Order: sequence, then C-alpha cells, then structure tokens
Amino acid sequence: MSEWVFDTTDSRFETDVVERSKRVPVVIDFWAPWCGPCRTLGPLLERLAEEHAGAFVLAKVNVDENPGLAQGFGANSIPMVLGLRDGQVVSEFVGALPEAGVRDFLARVLPSAADTLAAEALVLRAAGQLDESEAAFHRALELDPRCDRALVGLAHIHADRQQDDDALALLDRVAPGTPARNDADRLAAAIRIQQVGGADEATLRIKVNADPKDLESRFTLAQVLAAAARYDEALDMYLEIVKRDRRFRDDAARKAMLDIYELLGPDNEIVDRSRGALASVLFR
Repeated sequence: MSEWVFDTTDSRFETDVVERSKRVPVVIDFWAPWCGPCRTLGPLLERLAEEHAGAFVLAKVNVDENPGLAQGFGANSIPMVLGLRDGQVVSEFVGALPEAGVRDFLARVLPSAADTLAAEALVLRAAGQLDESEAAFHRALELDPRCDRALVGLAHIHADRQQDDDALALLDRVAPGTPARNDADRLAAAIRIQQVGGADEATLRIKVNADPKDLESRFTLAQVLAAAARYDEALDMYLEIVKRDRRFRDDAARKAMLDIYELLGPDNEIVDRSRGALASVLFR
C-alpha cells in the first residue's frame, strides 16, 4: 500500500471513496484472496496508480470482509473495477483486462484537459477573480464544448451578472443524467424564480382578496413570494391557481412549482408536503 493505494471498508467507504472522489478520481478494485484473476489485475492497478502519482487513487475492497459493499455495488463476479468522479460511477469493467484495456478504462476516468481547466476556473471564481475564472471557463469550452463543469461554472458567472439569457443558454447544453445536470437544473430554476418584476405585495394581496378569481394577480403575487424565498407561501398560491384553472398561462403555475421543487431539492420538508398536495389536485 502507498499514499495512492489503500484498503477501504464498509464503515469507511463514504469518506475514503465517495467524498474523496469529489477531489480526485477514485478507482475501486473489488477482489478476494481466492480469486485467481484478482491476483493478476490487482498488482497491475497498483502499478498504474504509482505511475500516475496521484492523478487517481486506488481503493481496494476485499469482498469477503465487506459483503455490504459487494452487495451494494452488485459485485457478483470479481474482479470488478469501478471509476468514480464527483461521487458518480463514470466507467467500470469486470474481469482481468490486459494492460492496454486498463489504460483505456483509466482514460475514461481521469479528468480531461478541459476538466482540469474548469476545476482551476472554479477555484478562481470562489476567490472572487471572476474575469480570470470566466477566461479559464472559455478556454475549457474551446477544448471541449461539452465540458459540463465549465458550462455550469460560466452560467453561474452570467447569472451573478444578471445576464440570465446567456446563463440559461449555457445550462441548456449540459448533458442529462449527470451530477452537473442536477446543478444546472437548480441554477436554471433559481434564475426563473428571480425573473419577476418589482410588483408590490400589499397591492397584489388586496386584489387577490377582493377577487379570488383574479389568477393573474395571484400568479404575480406567487412570483413575488418565490423571489423573496418565501417558498411555502408561494407554493400555496401556485397550488390554488392549479385548483382553479390548470390551463392558466399554459400550466404556468404547476411549472413554477416544479422550479421551486428543483431549487429546494427532493429531501426538503416543504417540497415533500407540497408534492403531496399537488398530486391530490392533479389526480383526484
């Protein structure tokens, strides 16, 4: 074992592997002492980890000693090797591949030049060096127009500058089914929620109370509440519109509710309550 090769267990896996993969790619080797192909593949993986000198780390999982991990990842046949980046499996294989095949696998796991530039740009952005960060994101996208990290990072800069159309155009380019897509959806939802005028809440409440059927005023009031991060009240307003007229503004109230759900995340208590209420209206 070395600083780049280590054993991990059921109890340490979250810290050793998942959290660490957010900083550096992690390759997981599921093996067992009785497995012949494992005795061939294991030393090869360890040698490549040393060769790459920290570009990735190798986490070894003895399936006999860690049956929970083996079952959780479906390691029914070993050796099984997974590559993780940002907490997500990005590539995998089963069996003892020749060295060329393992190197091809690593090429899919290790960050590209565009990914590396995007990571540097994120550090610059966090340090408040927005012009330098923006330039680095653009260089990353010149290398790879599909670099999700760069697309989302650059969109954040545009959103901070209230260049909403530019930000949303970048977010539309992020690939589906990726961690970056989740970040893109949350940012897009936040932008749409903020895209409201400076309407006066008190005036709108008077209009809604005077005429509960005034859905236009009710919708504008819901937008004002959402923009002020009063999401619980906004969701109730939107829900009332869905109850009264699902077709109002081409289903705009329900779509606005989905934006708030996306922004707050699925585990939020407000989202859980509101989803149930919306479902009871839509499917009654």
